[in-house]
Amino acid sequence: MTNITVRIDDEVKREAEILFEKLGMSVSGAINVFFRQAIRDQAIPFTIRAKTQEEKYNEYFNPYNMKILLESIEQAKNGQVVVKTLAELEAMEND
Repeated sequence: MTNITVRIDDEVKREAEILFEKLGMSVSGAINVFFRQAIRDQAIPFTIRAKTQEEKYNEYFNPYNMKILLESIEQAKNGQVVVKTLAELEAMEND
């Protein structure tokens, strides 16, 4: 056996630990699975790519977000808005 030291963001590690625990494995076990699959495939075992602008657009304007946006527009049309000054907002933030 050998040890590998890896630097990773704290939040990423926490989220990974939660996920892997749900899957019944440790972070070390998950890394071993990744390495073994990479060796079998002789490649990274998933696709690495940047999202296209269209994919980013579609991700943002998904049905849930569109529902909320349309509800907000309707509320604004009906005068259901909250008006606060910058000072009021800053005071709320400090509370």
